[in-house]
Amino acid sequence: MAKETGRKMIAQNKKARHDYHILDTFEAGLVLTGTEVKSLRLGRASLVDGFAQLDGGEAWLHNVHIPEYTQGTWTNHTARRKRKMLLHRTEIDKLVQKSQESGHTIVPLALYFKDGRAKVEIALAKGKKEYDKRQTLREKQDRRESERAISAVRRRERA
Repeated sequence: MAKETGRKMIAQNKKARHDYHILDTFEAGLVLTGTEVKSLRLGRASLVDGFAQLDGGEAWLHNVHIPEYTQGTWTNHTARRKRKMLLHRTEIDKLVQKSQESGHTIVPLALYFKDGRAKVEIALAKGKKEYDKRQTLREKQDRRESERAISAVRRRERA
């Protein structure tokens, strides 16, 4: 069997980029059971309510929903158990230092396979206020409208 290469996306947390200012991102491995990996290979997971917590020098991923494997037996996993993340000591120390500042949290952004191994992209983030969210949406709409106007002008020039 050929070795898996590349990056295969399983789940993304689009709401995190809307609700938080992303300050820094990290890639972490995950400690999973066999049925969890099989369920992920089917492309089933949800990061919506997920968050990371640092406890005793270890990083843990909470509330990430990986549904039970349908062909699993009594060895099946629970869907929302806490899962250990594998990070370098320097990354954990940096996260501990930054997350203790007020308003900072660690959220998962993406869950994917990289060269056959399950990885999670986590971000050190600061929560947005309601007016920040509206400002971001306004900037996005303005950018989209200006791109449309520019493309319309270019189309007219070609015609």
